Amino acid sequence: MKLNQLSDNQGARKARKRIGRGIGSGTGKTSGKGNKGQKSRSGVALKGFEGGQMPLHRRLPKRGFKNIFAKTYTVVNLGRLQQAIDAGKLDAKQDIDAGALKSAGVIKNPRDGVRLLAKGELKAKLKVSVAGASKAAIEAVEKAGGSVTLSAPARKATAAEAAPPA
Repeated sequence: MKLNQLSDNQGARKARKRIGRGIGSGTGKTSGKGNKGQKSRSGVALKGFEGGQMPLHRRLPKRGFKNIFAKTYTVVNLGRLQQAIDAGKLDAKQDIDAGALKSAGVIKNPRDGVRLLAKGELKAKLKVSVAGASKAAIEAVEKAGGSVTLSAPARKATAAEAAPPA
């Protein structure tokens, strides 16, 4: 077999449909769009419209509440910290905060802060500064001889707190 004898399998390449090219083509005149109406025009997308009937997304009952002010914390386990220290990515003598964890590759994005959890075992003495930590994680760090500093997220004062006492 030679290079000039190579060809695709029968039916492997299909010619594109040429619309609007005369009545004999099968897709002439209305170009396969049917007749008249909103949907035969270009640029129409009727998502969720059910011909005047109440759409499904409005018929179904709504439940729950989505707090748009909720904080999203990045979770770091003690075992992951120990793993990074053993690999030499984190220095146990330095303060460990969100910036140090990001530069070490332990976390990608600190979001609204880092939350420390107690999964895994910690042997190194660490000074950790995070937005939140579980009681078990704080105990485990202190048991290893380290300390945990919690930086409480900034909270807006309410009108009653802001007003001076009368």
